[in-house]
Amino acid sequence: MKLKELREAKGVSQVQVANSLLIYQQRYQRYEEGIREPSIGMLIKLADYFDVSVDYLIGHDMKGIKHG
Repeated sequence: MKLKELREAKGVSQVQVANSLLIYQQRYQRYEEGIREPSIGMLIKLADYFDVSVDYLIGHDMKGIKHG
């Protein structure tokens, strides 16, 4: 997953992302490190937060352009 890359490009901390998504920072950190897999709902929230498609977020779409 491209979470760290996207977060760093946006210039925000793990705490800022977690606070925006109303989750604990440790949970977000586990997503970013690949220790824990986000639910479908959380994948959608993460994609919306980073303004990318879910496919791009999980590495299936290299363009990063949101579809629809």
